[in-house]
Amino acid sequence: MNAEQLPQGDEKVRAVRSMFDTIAPRYDLVNRVMTFRMDVRWRRRTVRDLRLPAGSLVADLACGTGDFCRELQSQGLRPVGFDLSYGMLAAARTEAPLAEADILHLPVPDASLDGITCGFALRNLVELEGFFQELGRVVRPGGRIALLDVSIPPNRLLRWGHSIYFGRIVPMVGGLLSDPAAYRYLPKSVAYLPEPEVMLAQLRDGGFEEIRRDLLTTGISQLITATRRIDE
Repeated sequence: MNAEQLPQGDEKVRAVRSMFDTIAPRYDLVNRVMTFRMDVRWRRRTVRDLRLPAGSLVADLACGTGDFCRELQSQGLRPVGFDLSYGMLAAARTEAPLAEADILHLPVPDASLDGITCGFALRNLVELEGFFQELGRVVRPGGRIALLDVSIPPNRLLRWGHSIYFGRIVPMVGGLLSDPAAYRYLPKSVAYLPEPEVMLAQLRDGGFEEIRRDLLTTGISQLITATRRIDE
């Protein structure tokens, strides 16, 4: 399935909000089961790769139930979370301040954040280019971003195995533990992601440099990090 066959524009916003409201109560459980707890290690790596000093103010975007906020706090950073889904915020397990917001239009001043994390949400946004521009607006010069999301393994055999697991097993397990429709949609939503080279170019256009894309766990997830350019 290609991205054109999936919800677009305002319809996508409504569908994503409704879906996450629905799956919020068991979201963490399903994540742990489906990733065999690898998602915990991925978040730890993501926060570490921010390379920000203790006490830095970091916004976690699409914060969900607060997994990233808890990890940021455990590594000595000051988290604040934003999410489109009130259901996810209501199910959150974190002491960090949280707010309901469209992360394409963040309610924070220009250059007010030291860093940003975002986990598994890029494919749920209406447009990535505008999102990267918004990151460039709110992150101070020299600040850092770390974006974690799914990926497709480059190895052909691993890619085949991953397609079976992600395309068939994940919907089945997600349907048993939570909402079947949501976990049929989530594997298909990978089609929303542009080619990596396009995303990295959009980040450069958004004002970032030192851009890296690292594949994690044989390439089933990806971590994109970058530094907000200091304009001369």
